[in-house]
Amino acid sequence: MQFGIFTVGDVTPDPTTGRTPAEHERIKATIEIAKKAEEVGLDVFATGEHHNPPFVAPANPPVLLANIAARTERIILSTSTTLITTNDPVRIAQDYSYLQHLADGRVDLMMGRGNTGPVYPWFGKDIREGINLAIENYHLLHRLWREDVVDWEGTFRTPLQGFTSTPRPLDGVPPFVWHGSIRSPEIAEQAAYYGDGFFANHIFWPASHTQRMVGLYRRRFEHYGHGTADQAIVGLGGQVFMRHNSQDAVREFRPYFDNAPVYGHGPSLEDFMRETPLTVGSPQQVIERTLGFREYVGDYQRQLFLMDHAGLPLKTVLEQLDLLGGEVVPVLRREFAALKPAHVPDAPTHASLVEKARSEDPSVELVETTGAPA
Repeated sequence: MQFGIFTVGDVTPDPTTGRTPAEHERIKATIEIAKKAEEVGLDVFATGEHHNPPFVAPANPPVLLANIAARTERIILSTSTTLITTNDPVRIAQDYSYLQHLADGRVDLMMGRGNTGPVYPWFGKDIREGINLAIENYHLLHRLWREDVVDWEGTFRTPLQGFTSTPRPLDGVPPFVWHGSIRSPEIAEQAAYYGDGFFANHIFWPASHTQRMVGLYRRRFEHYGHGTADQAIVGLGGQVFMRHNSQDAVREFRPYFDNAPVYGHGPSLEDFMRETPLTVGSPQQVIERTLGFREYVGDYQRQLFLMDHAGLPLKTVLEQLDLLGGEVVPVLRREFAALKPAHVPDAPTHASLVEKARSEDPSVELVETTGAPA
C-alpha cells in the first residue's frame, strides 16, 4: 500500500499570529514539504491545480513536480488533481510524458473536474458541460498516449489529423491515472470503464457516501472485465493533525480548523471529526481511524493525507510529517499488509506497468535511467 501527502497550496493567514506567508515563501515551503515526505519514508507527493487566490498550487503542476523530481530520488510525484475539463488533452499528454521522462517514471496523475466553478469560463468552457468534458477529453488523452498517430473529432476541441503527441510515454507505458471525485458517480464509472484507479477525496463527506462511491466503482470495474470487484484500484484522501497528547492536538489545531478557507466557520471541529474522516489526536488514534477505513471501502491501494492546509506554519507541517512517517505509517504498512488477501493487487507503479506490458508484448523493454528506480 502507498502512503503519501497531497497539498492544495492555499495561502492562508495563520490565525494564531495573523501572519500570511508570501506566495514565494509558500511555493518554496511546498518543495521543502515534498523533500521531507521522501525523507520520512512516504511513497507519494501530490499537488493540486488551482488558478485563483488564495491558492498557489501550480496552474501547471508539471513545473512544480519537475523541480521536486530533480531534488528527490524515490518518491512518486502525482497530482490532486489535474483538471481534465479545462486543460487541453494534447497539452496534458505532452507535459506529463515529458515529466515522466524527467522523473524516470516516478509519475502518475489524478484526473478531476475541480471544485472552483469560475475556472470554466476562465478557460472558455461551460461548467454545465463538466461531465461531458471530462469524458471526451480523457478519451482523447487515453488515445494520445497509446496511439502513435491519432485522428480525432469531438465536440469540445478542434479536430486532429495524423497527430503524434511527443515525447512518447517513457518505455511506451503511459503514467497510471486515478480519477478523483467527491460526489460524481459518472467519474467512478469512467474510472471503471478504463480499468484505471478511483480516488475518493474522503475529506468532506461521511463514510456512508464514500462507501457508496467506491462500491459503485468496484462493481463497474468487475462489469467491464478488469478483475474482481475487490481487485479494483482505490485511493482515499484524508486529513490528520497529531500531537502525542490528543488534547494538545485538538487545542492546537482548533483555530486553524475554525478559520480554514474550505470548512471553517461551519460545523464544529468535534462535529466534523465525528461525521467525516478528519482525525485530530494522537498517532495511535490516527492509526486506528485509518485502519477503520478498510471496513467500509475494502482493501485499497493508496492513502494520501492533507497536512499543510489552513495556515499551518512550515515548522508545524514538518513536525507532522515526522510523526506520520516515524510513528504512523510503519504501523499502517504492517497492519494493512497483514490484512490484504494475496489476490488483491498493489498500487501500480511505472515498473509494474512496464512488467505487465512486457508480459503482454516481449518487445517492450525498460529504459535504463541514471536517476531513481523506475
